[in-house]
Amino acid sequence: MHVLANAATSVDGKLSTRRREQVAISGPEDFARVDRLRADYDAVMVGVGTVLADDPSLTVDDPDLVARREARGEPVQPARVVADSRLRTPMDARILDDTARTYLLAAEAAPTERIEAVEAAGATVVVAGEERVDLPAALDALEDDGVGRLMVEGGGELLFSLFAADLVDELSVYVGSVVLGGRDAPTLADGEGFLEDFPSLSLEGVERLDDGVLLSYRR
Repeated sequence: MHVLANAATSVDGKLSTRRREQVAISGPEDFARVDRLRADYDAVMVGVGTVLADDPSLTVDDPDLVARREARGEPVQPARVVADSRLRTPMDARILDDTARTYLLAAEAAPTERIEAVEAAGATVVVAGEERVDLPAALDALEDDGVGRLMVEGGGELLFSLFAADLVDELSVYVGSVVLGGRDAPTLADGEGFLEDFPSLSLEGVERLDDGVLLSYRR
């Protein structure tokens, strides 16, 4: 599986405010770029924290891009994937509508009644790991189900876990011209942090978009 991590950060590396409220960091040019990326991937993934904070739909908006997917014989929308160890995704979350196929990656510790409720809502639950989602095993299961290209849009805990498991192939970061600050504000890679064996990246491109810069890296 090919995994692209994509994020927008403030100039000081924050994904949002310390209250984890959604902030418009990028502009229309970057929004269009993200829409094109989604259209090129089999699935789009976020962590449950992003679902709880932002209630995203993770769908392709541009009708021309949707039509091109259909012309290629692909599902009209990419699948949605949520890393959600205990299945905390609200039952009225947009991720659970019938716009696209949805996978919830859960751990064995997830309550049985939540698994049943989510599956009754039409989502596919992939159980991997005991207390937390075993990401390598979960992504293997997704690949077995036809997901060959996965785009990950955050948040910081999920991105850190993916880097820690050596699962990221590409990273694209839009750096907006705004300072958010806050020692408790989420960053691109939260989690425990690395003390050694830091993930190494190779800068592949720099492009100005809106009033910011897009940085493209490969592992």
